[in-house]
Amino acid sequence: MAGVQTAVALREQGFTGTVRVIGAEPHQPYDRPPLSKAVLLGKAEGSAFDVDFEALGIELDLGREVLGVRPADHELDTAEGPVPYDVLVLATGAEPIRLPGAEGVPGVHLLRTLDDAERLRPVLARQHDIVVVGAGWIGAEFATAAREAGCSVTVVEAADRPLAGALPAEVAAPMTAWYADSGAELRTHARVARVEPGAVVLDDGSRLPADAVVVGIGARPATAWLAGSGIELGAHGEVVADDHLRTSAPDVWAVGDCASFPSDRYGERLLVHHWDNALQGPRTVAADIIGEAPVVYDPVPYFWSEQFGRFVQYAGHHASADTTLWRGDPTGPAWTVCWLREGRLIALLAVGRPRDLAQGRRLIEAGARMDPTLLTDPARPLKAATV
Repeated sequence: MAGVQTAVALREQGFTGTVRVIGAEPHQPYDRPPLSKAVLLGKAEGSAFDVDFEALGIELDLGREVLGVRPADHELDTAEGPVPYDVLVLATGAEPIRLPGAEGVPGVHLLRTLDDAERLRPVLARQHDIVVVGAGWIGAEFATAAREAGCSVTVVEAADRPLAGALPAEVAAPMTAWYADSGAELRTHARVARVEPGAVVLDDGSRLPADAVVVGIGARPATAWLAGSGIELGAHGEVVADDHLRTSAPDVWAVGDCASFPSDRYGERLLVHHWDNALQGPRTVAADIIGEAPVVYDPVPYFWSEQFGRFVQYAGHHASADTTLWRGDPTGPAWTVCWLREGRLIALLAVGRPRDLAQGRRLIEAGARMDPTLLTDPARPLKAATV
């Protein structure tokens, strides 16, 4: 998403030079969200972007892995030889974290690429017993698809709740029941000791039968190839970009899952591993490359997830909140959590309430001050709760 959108944005904003997209995968550039939904369930063959690259004059150099970059020489290194550049945009995304000790064990899967989804599709079609390691966003989405396909699903999570790394305990707590309601078993405080052919063994000695194991324990920026380049990396291995998404190297920008950026809105550096960031950032990169009215990149982060029959949306960044308010009953089908800092809305999570999300996102962007009493009335539009 980030690489293709940068190329398209350059053309849309009037760039007339050569634009070349280099990618290690051989497939036409594709969108990732359908991989855990329609593609996985066989409802779609692929998710290639509807972009006429030829008409836009964008060269695709696919199936070519970039091994390194030498900023002083303005060259990339590939197995086929060096590739010179005038301007370089890093959009290598993130790669899934692998389960230690599970490499090479038959039946262990990741879900990040089109090839991953293609390998998992027949597993779901055969209605196998599946163990999912990790109750984060991707684990929940895969478990949803597997239950829809008729598979027996057990989700094991080392933490005490689903989405432990993303949401506070009181917000994630209502989501625990979603697993049982869908017919999936959720086992928390469950650490994997080892994976064997046909089974997952937990550290308490229990064995879970598993025709297939799907690992969803997080992702890290795909930046190992930048070792020795001199390009600054952050604590999580991400490319450290400035507020225009420029890196520490001249003529090199970074966008999407592989890069962090400073947010004046939230007073900290953000590393956002979500689709919307890969859609929005390229517009800033393209404008900065062209040099026409470059805009500081400081978005309100946004993402969504479809899981267990619910549409979950999140906007903002709640880490610095001093107040948490609820709209609606969290045991019901539709509710919203709002986070405030000094009376202003800074983040919200909406379950089955898309209007709350749409209005709330605009209120966050505006730095709107909210009336807590009006805010907690789910019958009142969110935009009517401003002071």
